[in-house]
Amino acid sequence: MKMRYDVTGEGPTLMLVHGVVHRRQAWNPVLDLLTPYRRVVTVDLLGHGESPAIDPSLPNPLGHVVDCLDELLGEFETPESKVHVAGNSLGGWLALALACRGRVASATALSPAGFFVNELDKHRTIGTFRLLRSLARGMGTRAPQLLSHKAIRYPAISAFFAHPSRVPYDDAVVDTASLVSNTFVDEGLDAIFELPVAAEPRVPITIAWGQRDLVLPIYQKAVARRNLPHARFITVPGVGHVPMSDNPELIASILLAGSESPTQR
Repeated sequence: MKMRYDVTGEGPTLMLVHGVVHRRQAWNPVLDLLTPYRRVVTVDLLGHGESPAIDPSLPNPLGHVVDCLDELLGEFETPESKVHVAGNSLGGWLALALACRGRVASATALSPAGFFVNELDKHRTIGTFRLLRSLARGMGTRAPQLLSHKAIRYPAISAFFAHPSRVPYDDAVVDTASLVSNTFVDEGLDAIFELPVAAEPRVPITIAWGQRDLVLPIYQKAVARRNLPHARFITVPGVGHVPMSDNPELIASILLAGSESPTQR
């Protein structure tokens, strides 16, 4: 199933994968910092942005999304070089799944999903998304008008961003509408986040966690470390769950370092 994507820049290919209820434009704050050094592919996941909806009858929606990303990689890889991949939240987990399959040159995950400490922790995360969606639905058709007021907009998006003032108004409106309409919140969040058995355990992996992440708190990093002991772990100060607008320069530097070729490391 074809997913909507954009390609810009020159250099080794780096595919960027957004989180749940987001879209490929989530990477805009870091794009101009990456494109002088990477050919960047930003993709809308199934059920998000301009990509087709995901089939609700699928028994394993996450596995299907991984398969579709795997297929998309084939459009950009060559016999000589694989694609680097990076993702945030759900996109971070998907990047790690592709690394475990051995399908990528490297994987960088920003606050990846799927490393809950227990079932209560998982339900807390799912409940956070559903509560935020209920609040967004409560705004109804008045959402664009209400979000024009900083006193409403900043608290409305503060669960995702450490610095909501850095998120443009238009982005806040679109993201709020996506939170209301996106069906993956129901179909995908209850899925089992089980990484494939690593086919290439030495694929370079970087996992960076925002110190101010309120959606997937940094304590989940301990679970990720147990699952992926060979990964490089970074604690990122001053950023939240979606860190690209919180500190574009720092996040771009993490993405560039994570996608260096072995000879550059």
